[in-house]
Amino acid sequence: MNARSAGHWPDMGTQAPLSAASPALAGGAQAVDRALALLAAVGRAPPEGAPLSALAQAAGVAKPTARRLLISLMGAHLVEQDAGTRAYHLGAGAFLLGLRAGRRHDMAEQAADCVARLARDSGDSAFLLVPQGDEVVCLMREEGAYPIRTHALLAGDRNPAGVGAGGIALLAALPPDEAAATLERIAPATAARMGEAAAHLPADVALARERGWALNPGRVVPGSWGVAVPVLWPDGRPAAALTVAAVEARMGPLRQAELVRMMQAEAALIGARLARPLTPGASPAPQPTLRTAKG
Repeated sequence: MNARSAGHWPDMGTQAPLSAASPALAGGAQAVDRALALLAAVGRAPPEGAPLSALAQAAGVAKPTARRLLISLMGAHLVEQDAGTRAYHLGAGAFLLGLRAGRRHDMAEQAADCVARLARDSGDSAFLLVPQGDEVVCLMREEGAYPIRTHALLAGDRNPAGVGAGGIALLAALPPDEAAATLERIAPATAARMGEAAAHLPADVALARERGWALNPGRVVPGSWGVAVPVLWPDGRPAAALTVAAVEARMGPLRQAELVRMMQAEAALIGARLARPLTPGASPAPQPTLRTAKG
């Protein structure tokens, strides 16, 4: 979300180069993987586009290979090249695919009214966060009426998975082995973001899994507390997290329980909306029951 300076681009993401993929990938499958890596790199480029050398580096392929695959992507209208700068951009075909995917994946549209209600009814700051690889991105922030607010998280902010109540809730919704592997993989990033408090993350995730909701007792910013619940796809995978954050004085056990009940109701509503496009003509898939907090 943060703009990159022209002199320091192109670190276009954290994906491993495709050259490090399994040796079992060969021929056409490997070409598809490389083409998709290039497409993703073009999508992460700044507004002025990306040069061939940067895209080849991001995808871990030689420049001739990158050029050949980009020509194929241009033929499918997924990528286009600026005639003047020779930089690559996403094409009209990618835009159309994005529109078609929007009904399922535009989480902000699916959840906007829910986040607004949480902010209104709680009086505090309400957030919508989505997982993106080993990171969590804040899509929305809505302010409540309470005059003292926490500004630990803003719309557009990106953090390592597990940072904050929403990040904990998303990790806790994963299978335990997958969550543990993620925590191990991102340990340097969480330590850089949270300092010594990062050591609490495995226990925080385990407690959130047991409860069905997550608590951040000021681990990231002292005095800024948050509670969160996951929003689930019909297959049980985490799609997003709803979070309410407030100053510590407003986050006693009884209020935590009240906020969790409110968020669970909104999470169930969003989950039902996500299920409808996947099951035409059928009732929304039931959401797993999350245990409510106890005061």
